[in-house]
Amino acid sequence: MLKKNHSFLLFIFLSTLSICFAATPEPSENKLKVLYNSLDPKSISQHLAFYDLYGNRAIGKQALQDAWNLMSTVNTAPMTHLTSSALTPDTLTALVSLVNKPVDQPLPTLNEADLSIIESISASLAHNKLKGHKATSEAEVLQLPPSEIDLARGLFLSQYDSDLSKIRSYEAMIDLMALQILVRLPPNASDENKIETINKFIFDEMGFRFPPHSIYSKDIDLYTFLPSVLDSHRGVCLGVSILYLCIAQRLSLPLEMITPPGHIYVRYRTPEKTINIETTARGINMDSDDYLSISTRSLQQRNIKEVLGLAHVNQAAVWWQKEDYQKALEAYLKAEPYMKGDFLLKGLMGYAYIFTGQKDKGEPLLLEIKDHIPDFAVDKDTIPEDYLNGKVDAEGIKAIFKHTEEDRQSILAKKNLIEETVRKNPEFRAGIFHLGIAWIQLHRLGEALDALKKYHSLYQDDPDANFYLAALYEHRMDYNNAWKHLRLAEAILRSRQYDSKMLKEFRKNLTSTCPE
Repeated sequence: MLKKNHSFLLFIFLSTLSICFAATPEPSENKLKVLYNSLDPKSISQHLAFYDLYGNRAIGKQALQDAWNLMSTVNTAPMTHLTSSALTPDTLTALVSLVNKPVDQPLPTLNEADLSIIESISASLAHNKLKGHKATSEAEVLQLPPSEIDLARGLFLSQYDSDLSKIRSYEAMIDLMALQILVRLPPNASDENKIETINKFIFDEMGFRFPPHSIYSKDIDLYTFLPSVLDSHRGVCLGVSILYLCIAQRLSLPLEMITPPGHIYVRYRTPEKTINIETTARGINMDSDDYLSISTRSLQQRNIKEVLGLAHVNQAAVWWQKEDYQKALEAYLKAEPYMKGDFLLKGLMGYAYIFTGQKDKGEPLLLEIKDHIPDFAVDKDTIPEDYLNGKVDAEGIKAIFKHTEEDRQSILAKKNLIEETVRKNPEFRAGIFHLGIAWIQLHRLGEALDALKKYHSLYQDDPDANFYLAALYEHRMDYNNAWKHLRLAEAILRSRQYDSKMLKEFRKNLTSTCPE
C-alpha cells in the first residue's frame, strides 16, 4: 500500500470544502470543529490553510494562533513585539502563499514589511549566523571561506544578482520549511533525528521528486537551480541535494556533498557512522560501495563554494547538449571562480574553448590535465592526450560527448556517428572504447569484442576495458582470456590501492564456472 501524503491530501480536502461551501451555507460549528480536530497538531501548513479558509470564524482564528504558537515555540530569538493578532491580512496572505504554494506556480515577491516579520520568526535558525547570509553580491560570496557561505543566499545571488526582495522571498520559504521540521523534532534532537525528519518532510509531506527522464534530460538546468526546484517540487540529484543542504544549514546539521562521476548526493559522517542520503530516492541510505565502480576508487567530497560552481556546470550541460558551446563556455566561466584549480572543470572549459574556435585558450588547459589521474580515479582520461597528439579533432570529441537517449534508435545513431569518427581517427582511444560500449548496448557482442580488443592493443591500462573483455570472453566460454583480462584489471587496481567489489564478485562467479 502506498504511503499517502497526509498534509497534501488534507490541504486538497480543505480547498475542496471551500468550493463546496461557496454555494452553500457556512458549515456549522460542529462540522468545523470536526475538521479542525483532524488537523495534524504539529503542521504549520495545515493550520494556516484552515485559517485561510475560515479566518472569519473563531475556530479559524484559533488555527492561526496554533500556527503562530508552533512557529514561536521553535524560535529562541525574542519576539515580544510580535503576536498573531498583530499580523496584517497581507502578511497572513504572504505566510499562506509561502507555506501552501501550489506546485509549478511562481513564488510571489513579498514586500519589506512581510519579509521583516517572517525573518523575525526565523531569526534563531543557524544560517543567520553565517557571514554569507548578509552578502548582497557574488563578489562578497567569493571572498568568503566555504564554512561561512550561506548556500541558498549564494545560489540566489548567482541567479538573481542583486534582486534582494526576490532572494529574501525564496529564503523565507526555506526558513518556513526549516521551522516546520523543527516543530516535528523531539527535544534535544540528534542529527539522525534531523535527517529522518527532513526526509519525511521533503519527500513525503512536500512531495519533492526526481523528474521523469524525458523532462529533465531536456531541461536539466530547470531542475538544478534552487528557485526552480522550490517552484516545481522536482529536482535532479544536484537540485534536491542543494535544497537538502540549505535546510541542513538552518538546522545546524553538518552534511557533506559527495560527487561520484555523473552524480551527486548528501552524506552525514562521524567517526562512528556514515549515512548516505540519496536524494533521488527519497533519502534512502545506500551503501558507499554502491557509488563506486571499477575505475572509481573513492568518493570525492565538495565544499559549499564548489557546490555553487557545480550548479553552473550543470547549466552548461544543457547548452552542451544543445550544441551551443558558446553558452556552455559562459556557464563554465561562471563556475570557475567557485572551483579554482578543479581538473574536471579545466577539461570541460578546454573543450568548450576549442569548440568555439579558441584553441589558444583551450589547448593549454588540456595540456595541464593530460597526465592527471584524480585521486578518486584509477586511471586517466585519454582524450586530452589524443587530441594534443593529433589522434582526434574537435568533431571527434563532440561525437563522444553527444547526448544519447536510452532507446535503441538513439544508441544506434550514436554508434554510427562514433563508427565514422573512428574511421577518420583510427587511433582515437576513447572513440574505439565507446564504440565497443555502443555495440554492447545493442547486444552485438562479437562487434563489441573486436572493438575492445583493438582498444586494448592501443591502451592496456584501462581497468574498465579489461573487465568488459573478461566478461565478453567468459560469455564465449574462452576462460583463459577471461582470466587473463581479469588479472590485468586487478593488477591495475592494486597499483592504485583499490579492491573493487565488482571485480571480486566477477572473480567469484568466474571461479565457480572455471577455477583458476
